[in-house]
Amino acid sequence: MANFQKKYPPPCVMGDESIMSPKAHGTSPNPVQNDLRWGCDFETADRICNFNRHYAEHAGYWEGKGSYATFLKEEGEASGEITFFDSNTGKPLFIAPKGRTFAEFVSESRAHGWPSFRDNEVVWENVRVLPNGEAVSVDGTHLGHNLPDSEGSRYCINLVCVAGRPGGTPAAVIEEKW
Repeated sequence: MANFQKKYPPPCVMGDESIMSPKAHGTSPNPVQNDLRWGCDFETADRICNFNRHYAEHAGYWEGKGSYATFLKEEGEASGEITFFDSNTGKPLFIAPKGRTFAEFVSESRAHGWPSFRDNEVVWENVRVLPNGEAVSVDGTHLGHNLPDSEGSRYCINLVCVAGRPGGTPAAVIEEKW
């Protein structure tokens, strides 16, 4: 079997598997926040953020396709730069759009099915990329994957993983279902 371990070019900050080691609640110390932004579902977010290393919310979830997500109803060009916070910790992870319009951000995200961020939109203090391309928070939240294209690194991220509130309170630890 081929080994797909990679090192991505700067400004990408690489991390190692220890970030995703088992903790009190899957790969995180606690569940996601109860009051996620943009109508994101708690159970979907908790499963993808904390008990998952490879899968994602369904394509188009962030647009409200087959979900109650309200991102495109609540945000627009007038929003300016939007800060996306860790659904577990409330730490800032991405700030977008930067260096492009909201319409360009939405267009690229629609083309791929998930919110798509570029290197200059990543808060590297709180985000790492593992050698297999998995994008994670420094606290163990699964975010998505780095899927580079001809323009460079492109971070294809689950909305449910970046729908936290700054300084939000995580839900109490719930009985493990998964």
